[in-house]
Amino acid sequence: MEKKKITNIEVKKKNRNDVFRYICRNGMVSNPDISYALKLSLPTATQITKELIERGLVEERGEMESTGGRRAKALSVSEAAGKAVGLDITKNHISLVLTELTGRISKFERIFLPFNAGDSYYLEVKQKIECFLEDGGCSKESVLGIGISFPGIIDLDKEMVADSHILGVNALPFSEVSRFFPYSCHFLNDANAGAYAEGIQSDSMEHFFYLSLSNTVGGAVYNNGRLEQGMNFRCGEAGHMTIVPDGKACYCGKNGCLDAYCSAKCLTDGRVEVFFERLKQGGQEAAGLWEQYTSYLAIAVNNIHMVLDCDVVLGGYVGSCMGEYIRDIRDKVSERNTFAEDSTFIRACRHKTGAAALGASLNVIEIFMEQV
Repeated sequence: MEKKKITNIEVKKKNRNDVFRYICRNGMVSNPDISYALKLSLPTATQITKELIERGLVEERGEMESTGGRRAKALSVSEAAGKAVGLDITKNHISLVLTELTGRISKFERIFLPFNAGDSYYLEVKQKIECFLEDGGCSKESVLGIGISFPGIIDLDKEMVADSHILGVNALPFSEVSRFFPYSCHFLNDANAGAYAEGIQSDSMEHFFYLSLSNTVGGAVYNNGRLEQGMNFRCGEAGHMTIVPDGKACYCGKNGCLDAYCSAKCLTDGRVEVFFERLKQGGQEAAGLWEQYTSYLAIAVNNIHMVLDCDVVLGGYVGSCMGEYIRDIRDKVSERNTFAEDSTFIRACRHKTGAAALGASLNVIEIFMEQV
């Protein structure tokens, strides 16, 4: 089969995209830095940064430190280039994050707001976002878009929230939500959003399974910068794998699902941080719950690792708080693991707060980056 020829326009766009990403990732840089790192000629790097400056995406900020010759101009992402909003919708709360093009979070807020499917809910969310932006000193004009994270099946082909048991939503078109917001809206499953936050800013985590352990259990497969979706956008739905045949009832209507044994609600009806504090203090009830919880979780983690042969990242409320207690899960998985390998492939998430909202905002930034 004949290889597709890459046009000069495509090469220029790729180079421009690579340069902008490099500046976003590295903060303050110079044209010689860009030239060396991306293997571009210095005139090419200089021409590209000139274009980016003219477009208001990059700005000069003085000069770099001298290395013996003439000082190079210091370049960084323009503060006026734009920011992305991340919105994570759950049954009882919304989380909002304002993220810069560099990936840095400039503002985060979690707000108690029980979900309902009526217009009044989205109007209130809109008002919360407007106050959030105003408090963060972010004008409407600088918002690149809103990334919206939903718990449930997000069908990107049909552009709808296909099914969310926890919210009681079925076949909800994206347009029915986005019409309330004066920005472009991009939708993502909550576990996918958490995985995206975990992977997109990491140089080392190229392939992993993200297991979200919050008030519901979800999962996602991250592979070299993208999320695996599956034929029906259900790839990674580990929360509804059967752990105990004919076991506890799950909210989905089936029995024995992982969600029924390993959601955060299996440990506490309140804040997960309080549970781990009780565990640290040696509370017998907390210790018993943790022993049972980790036994079921180890089954799931071992099964996932056996099938995918990749790292497993524990996220959500539980993954964010477990700290040193991750060794309990590692030990139990090691007992089940068929192969002679250590259990360091199990790791706690890097982003402890608002991971789904952050991932949703980073998805908006990635879409913007691809268009530069």
